[in-house]
Amino acid sequence: MTPESIAARSALAVDTAVTLARRLGLEVSAPAVLHDVFSVVVHLAPSPVVARVPVVLPPWLTLPRLAERQQRELDAVAWLQAAGLPVVAPSPLVPRRPAQREGLSVTFWELAEVSADHAPYNDAGVEATATLHAALAGMPTAPLGLLSPAQLDLPTLLAALRQAPGPLTESDLAHVLADWSVLAPLLESPEALGAALPGVTLQAIHGDAPQYNVIQTTTGPRFADFEDVCLGPIEWDLAGLPPEALAAYDDAARARGLRPHHPEALRLMNAARSLQVIAAFALVPQLPLLAEGLLPALTAWRETPPL
Repeated sequence: MTPESIAARSALAVDTAVTLARRLGLEVSAPAVLHDVFSVVVHLAPSPVVARVPVVLPPWLTLPRLAERQQRELDAVAWLQAAGLPVVAPSPLVPRRPAQREGLSVTFWELAEVSADHAPYNDAGVEATATLHAALAGMPTAPLGLLSPAQLDLPTLLAALRQAPGPLTESDLAHVLADWSVLAPLLESPEALGAALPGVTLQAIHGDAPQYNVIQTTTGPRFADFEDVCLGPIEWDLAGLPPEALAAYDDAARARGLRPHHPEALRLMNAARSLQVIAAFALVPQLPLLAEGLLPALTAWRETPPL
């Protein structure tokens, strides 16, 4: 996409969020874009509401499927809020469901008053992840898919890469497909994953590096961005952490009555998360700035042996 087409996409997202918010009875006179990467995030000022509009999506995520995913997120965060966990919650000023217009699907959230020391994607520490896992352990898992960020995203993204590999070489593609041939059967069902990882419990998990999705607010840290909430081993949320962070997580987990990480589960989840990163090259046509950030990960991944 060109800079002009990306700007037009963002403008449409803002207009859609404002129009839907007004239809729902919110006052919006000074919308302000807070974030614009995979989603356009808009403060619907003066209302204390933030709209999130996903705009960069994998091929399988049609509008109805996106709405289903958004509803799962809204319901999961509402459950966590009711359980007493500090979260960026769905806005109570509108119905707790996505709204659609112009081929876009929008969710509405409370405005978090960000503290002066907040930095986007700053590491809140593995103790925060353990606290979140302790809360998620009690969440009903029936609505959640098994490791849906991998199970659902990877097949279509990898198929797209085979058609347009970008910077991936033939050797890279062979490596990707070899790893996926090992991982895909494990993701077919909780039973299949459990058979490969005996003794490893599954529970609701955040799905996307939870310690980097904490917003520092004037009333304390609040967990955010549960778009990828799913069923899985806690190791998915720990993938890529260095040994010292894993040791700290284990201590924090034991203190909260949780199990420590399982080395074999972590090995497989590291591989699956790495595939997720490599597969993101298929999204570069929608978000060209991704390429620069992904290239170092590709270089590092090339040094890892196939599963």
